[in-house]
Amino acid sequence: MEKKRVLLGMSGGTDSSVAAMLLQEAGYEVTGVTFRFYDSEGFEESLDDARNLASRLNIPYIIYDARELFRERIIRYFVDEYLSARTPVPCTLCNNELKWPLLAKIADEMGVYWISTGHYVRKVFRDGYYFIAPAADRDKDQTFFLWGLQQNILERMLLPMGDWTKNEVRAYAAKRGFERTATKKDSLGVCFCPMDYRSFLQHEVPQDALPGKGQFLDESGAFLGWHEGYPFYTIGQRRGLGIHLNRPVFVKEIHKERNEVILAPLASLYKEEMLLKDWNIVDTSRLLNSGDVIVRIRYRKQANHCTVSITDENLLHVLLREPLESIASGQAAAFYDEAGLLLGGGIIL
Repeated sequence: MEKKRVLLGMSGGTDSSVAAMLLQEAGYEVTGVTFRFYDSEGFEESLDDARNLASRLNIPYIIYDARELFRERIIRYFVDEYLSARTPVPCTLCNNELKWPLLAKIADEMGVYWISTGHYVRKVFRDGYYFIAPAADRDKDQTFFLWGLQQNILERMLLPMGDWTKNEVRAYAAKRGFERTATKKDSLGVCFCPMDYRSFLQHEVPQDALPGKGQFLDESGAFLGWHEGYPFYTIGQRRGLGIHLNRPVFVKEIHKERNEVILAPLASLYKEEMLLKDWNIVDTSRLLNSGDVIVRIRYRKQANHCTVSITDENLLHVLLREPLESIASGQAAAFYDEAGLLLGGGIIL
């Protein structure tokens, strides 16, 4: 604590690079670490960028090989969820159960207290608890992915990007003379699956383990056509169905056992409640039976008012004030108060 040391996750991108500059400018002794999670296209270039930045800032830098752990914990989960007719949330799982805990583990081994990344979020302390709060740049806000972090992680987090907008970050990097950093493109989508997930499944899963063709049915059970196999469809999907009807239809249900996909009009996809498993709540008094809170089931999408309670089976029951469409099993739901504090979240059943 005396030297204000911090371990910073560095991807080689603009945000974590500027985070390194800001932490150093604030007087922290920064050590950078890049996780080798998956050897995707462009990773070596990003690795070089992170290494070069660390050299220019004269900060220690390490590369941590976590490929085996990442394959076991994230990629296997990703594939298994689709094969189980669910829609996975790999970025949420990775942040909550791998990236941040791994940062803490390595920091402990180094005798470093603080841990940091380039996430666009803030941290606040309220009534004895640490909460994640929205970033100044609401278009970049990443709170949705961090609902599963525990207090022992939250209290150690430094989040230098929370008060900055992306435009300000790029301008700051350019002013510091880091032109390449200032102009790097943002990464999009799942890091290990930049292509369509269906192609990834076909690459990862032996052909004889995939279900093959099955039936598209309407809500009454009438045959509509043939599909390529239930893992290649998600709840709420409209495009890419490979079926042409004289009306718009969406995936309403997926029946793994019969390899059937139910198609229906959008109006049939609305629900007024959902159940969550594997949940985490920061302060139960702010969320459970406390009146309206806000729930989101998609990153940067609609915010819906709801009330939350715990069932006898220790699941969260979410009663929506207004019906919501395309609630998919396996996806995440995150809860907020009116001020934007992240109250917790869980996985949809």
